[in-house]
Amino acid sequence: HGQKAWNGVAILSRVGEVCETRRGLPKIVQGDPDDSHSRYLEAAVGGILIGNLYLPNGNPWPGPKFDYKLAWMDRLHVHAQALLDSGLPAMLIGDFNVIPTTQDVYKPERWVKDALFSPQARAKFEELVGQGWTDALRHLHPDERIYSFWPYWRNAFERDAGIRIDHALLSPALAPRLKAAGVDRTPRGWDKTSDHAPMWVEVAV
Repeated sequence: HGQKAWNGVAILSRVGEVCETRRGLPKIVQGDPDDSHSRYLEAAVGGILIGNLYLPNGNPWPGPKFDYKLAWMDRLHVHAQALLDSGLPAMLIGDFNVIPTTQDVYKPERWVKDALFSPQARAKFEELVGQGWTDALRHLHPDERIYSFWPYWRNAFERDAGIRIDHALLSPALAPRLKAAGVDRTPRGWDKTSDHAPMWVEVAV
């Protein structure tokens, strides 16, 4: 589900057919603008409902881009609750563009003016998890500093000065099947690579 030059999400499978169920988030109130950004793709794969998302960055903060980020998160909350209410094994995974806690950032004081670490975005992420979702990485590694993104300045990757903004949230029907989760740091060290490293989860199907 792509958009020229900017946003895009994709789901690929080696373990079964991909049955797409949704593109974009549903409107929550009449008059909501159409979601023209390619930021949410949902499909059933191997008996699991997967919502793959790319949440808005929100910078500069404050401003209209930050307002759009918070409104998008509100829409995500409503749909996430509907997924939980269905009772299906479900996963929300992708770039949430939110640093949840000070444990998820190297030198928090350097991010206090960034939308990714804003109190409002962090509160909305906490509210989302509070619906009943399990943060897979933090559940299995409660005390570790794990980063999934290192900016391209001041040798951030070499100094391990990163942040954790890529997350996998598991519904109560799926969380008991969680076997492992982590971040593959190797590709981040490649030449001309992404500033993200792949975050992964393993679940029993």
